[in-house]
Order: sequence, then C-alpha cells, then structure tokens
Amino acid sequence: MTATTTSTDVPGPQEPDSGRSARDKLLRRFAPPVAAVVSGLLMYAAFPPRELWWLAPIAFALFGLAVHGRRARAGFGLGLLMGLGFLVPLLSWTGVDVGPLPWLALAVTEAVFVALGAAGIAFVTRLPAWPLWAAAVWIVDEALRARFPFGGFPWGKVAFGQPSGVFLPLASIGGTPLLGFAVVLCGFALAALVRVIVTTKGVRDRAVIAAGALTVAPVVAGAAVLPAMSNEAENGTARVAVIQGNVPRMGLDFNAQRRAVLDYHVRETMKLADAEVKPDLVVWPENSSDIDPYVNADAYAEIDKAAKAVGAPISVGAVVTAEDGTARNRQILWDPKTGPGAVYDKRQLQPFGEYMPYRGFFRIFSKDVDRAGSFVPGDKPVVFDMAGTGIGPVTCYEAAFDGVVRDQVEAGAEILSVPSNNATFGRSQMTYQQLAMDRVRAVEHGRAVLVPVTSGVSAVIRPDGSIAQDTGMFVPDTLVAEVPKRTSQTVATRVGAWPEALLVAVGVGGLGWALARSLKARRPAA
Repeated sequence: MTATTTSTDVPGPQEPDSGRSARDKLLRRFAPPVAAVVSGLLMYAAFPPRELWWLAPIAFALFGLAVHGRRARAGFGLGLLMGLGFLVPLLSWTGVDVGPLPWLALAVTEAVFVALGAAGIAFVTRLPAWPLWAAAVWIVDEALRARFPFGGFPWGKVAFGQPSGVFLPLASIGGTPLLGFAVVLCGFALAALVRVIVTTKGVRDRAVIAAGALTVAPVVAGAAVLPAMSNEAENGTARVAVIQGNVPRMGLDFNAQRRAVLDYHVRETMKLADAEVKPDLVVWPENSSDIDPYVNADAYAEIDKAAKAVGAPISVGAVVTAEDGTARNRQILWDPKTGPGAVYDKRQLQPFGEYMPYRGFFRIFSKDVDRAGSFVPGDKPVVFDMAGTGIGPVTCYEAAFDGVVRDQVEAGAEILSVPSNNATFGRSQMTYQQLAMDRVRAVEHGRAVLVPVTSGVSAVIRPDGSIAQDTGMFVPDTLVAEVPKRTSQTVATRVGAWPEALLVAVGVGGLGWALARSLKARRPAA
C-alpha cells in the first residue's frame, strides 16, 4: 500500500521563521531601552574622577541608534532612561548628608529635561544630515537646564566631562556650548555611519562619506585648535600660595566648629612666614572664616596676623552680614597693611543650600530644608588687585555658569580663582567633577585657575587645562607655584554667548523644519 504524505509529515520553514520572528520582535522591543540606559551609564563613566572622555561620543552613538526614526513620545521615554542612567549616579553626592530623597528628586527632575530634549532629537532624526540637527537640539536642552528652574543647574553638561582629550581645545573657540556640541555631533554622526554601513552595500556611498565626515570633523577641529593654546605668561608671573586648611569633620555640621576651621587656615598660612621666598599673594577657600571678621575681633585679629606674617594679600572666604543686614557669601581682599578692602559677593547662589526657594512647600517633604541658608546674591563682577595681579574670584558653584566666569575675565582677571567648600559632600566624586569644570574654564578663557578648597581637592591649573599641582582630600596642605599672568582674550571670551545662541537657533530651526515636513506629510493629496 502506498502511504499518503500530508503537509504535517513534511517539516517546513514555518517553525524556524516563527522563532526568528519572535526573537526579532523581542530584540526590537527591548534593545532600544537597554541601549538608552547603557548610554547613560557610559556618560556617567566618562565623567571625572575617571579620565574616560572618549566614552562620551560612544554613549551618544548608542543613544542615537536607539532613538533614530522614532516618534517624539518614544524619544521622551528613551531619553528619560538615558537621563536616569547618567544623572542618578552622577549626582549621588547631593544625598551624602541629607539622604536619598533630595538626590533622587534632583536626578529625576534633570532626567525629565533630558527626556524633553530626546523627544526633540527623535523628531529631527528623519531630516537630512540629522546628526547636526540632533546635536544642536541637545544644546538647546542644556541651555534650558542651565537657566531653569531656580536659576538653572548646569551640572552634567557634556563639556564638563571633557577636561582632557581631543575635543577640549574647542572650548577656547566657542566655550562649553561648542565643546559639548562637538562631542554630541561626533557620537550621533558615528551612529549615522553605523546605520548607513549596515544598510548600504558599498562604502563609497555618499551617505557613508557624509556620515564619516561628520564623525571626524569635530576631532579634526579640536586638533586644529590645539596649537593656539598656550601656557606662556603675557604680563609676567605671580608666585601664589593656595591654602587648604582642612575641617574638623565632614558633613553639613562641619561648621559647628567654625573657629577651628579659621584656625586651621591661619595655621597653614603661618607656615609660609618662614619661607625663604614668600608668595606674592595667598588664596583661601570659601567658608574659610564662617566667623564674620567685621564684627568679631578675634577673627579679624587672626586673619590680620596671618596676612602680616606672610607679608602678602589674602583672598579670604567669609560668611558676613552686609551693611543692609543680609547674609553674604563673600570673598574679602585682606591687605597686610590696611586690612580688609575690596569684596566680591557670590552672585550665583546654590538653591536648597545657600537659599531655600518655597521653603514652606518643600518642608512638607523634608525638615532638612531648614538647614538651608538665607543668603543674598551679589550684583557685579569684581577683580582683586593682589600685589599688582588681577585675581578674578568665582566662588564654588558659580564655576558651572558660563556668564559668571566670563564676566570676571572681561573685568580684567589675569588669573581666575575658584574658592570652594566641598566638606559637606565628604569623599564623594563632587570635588573631582567641579575640578573638571575649572579645567575646562581654564582652556575656555586662557587663564590659570587657582582652586583653594577647605578639605580638597585643591589645585593649581595651567591655562591649557592641565593640573600643575593638587592636594589630597581632608588633609591640610599648601600649594606654592609660579603662575602665568595672561591678558589676551580667547575667541570664546570675545564672542561670549553667541555660539550658544547660534547653536540654539540651529536646534530650534531643525525642530521647525521637522514639524513642517510632518504637517506636509499629513495633508491629503490634492
């Protein structure tokens, strides 16, 4: 008898194809979210204390592959995942002494801003030359984060993860906006290059060449600008002393022993009195005297003793009550002969630390809001004449804000000083993240930067962003160095905020073009 063969007796391709289809579906569904989270973690890994600046373009390449061609809503979700992967670990120092709630609230808030930018990035990825538009949209997002809410929070700008590497010289041309744009453009262009290579048979395809050109252009531009950077003195040098007195203990309660903090800095400064060659000027950190020397005779006498012993002016960081009765975070120029003189009041205050917005509302969530200060900001840049050297103070948190630093250089600073107090944040990565900002500012404005910190890391930074000297953390120390005095202005200083404005205009223009194309596509055919 002849057997009859049915369709069930003959194996067909349906089962393998079905299995592959299911796997492909799962891959398409879960690969973009995983890629978004990994890209955020890579961005975090790119930031100091690690010198892994090259991870940033890789992170944006991965993120570009995740969001390309997707709707704005999907871009928002992927951007939120990327932002959380990046900012939750990056900002962990904000919860060192107040617990996880403020830290996570800040990280989530900032991640939402990243998500909004990512929605716009996804929207423009269908445009020709999309990496250009997408990178500009990222700068739009950073510009918004740097200004809103509560005066903005620029921490985590892409540029601040580039204190070394091939992109850094671009800061001298267009400041942090151009530096950040170059990094993001390189990453998105790399994503475009990967896409067209995968979908194009020949490497000579024009799309491959265009994507490759956009990938290498920022690297070439950085290399081209490198020779223009210089550490040479233009108006002689100054012998400077950077004092790190240390604190009795770390945390928010470090200033419970305010007199001890002052004594530590006086003691460290007095060691210079016996030096064969004394410094021309001395810089102390922010909060080095939380005892108001204007009204406390003991504090006045201690600071005056130190200045006279060294025979050099001291820039003293003090908490004072101004003539109008308001609290000020002040830098005081203390002359060894005439005592306190010119002052600089910190202009960009830290919300939830130096002042508390909507104190009553936020008290609902945490009583720690009552530990925040009630400081009032200053209203103008001030350059100290310290033994013939123009020193421009930029107090701690202010280093994150482009305009504040630029104002001091335009006012005549030959050397920048960033007095800081990081004792509140213990041994966290915060001090290294801030030091990276200071290194970028050095290149941006072609100035040496002095970084006196109460508890470390204090440093002397050359105009090319390299570190000449630095200290450890929570140890008393003094750095003495010959520092070049520079008077010329970089292109970035001269053009001011224009590079950011131009890049924001490009980003907004790309969003407008993408919207017009979308509306046109939805119109019914005539």
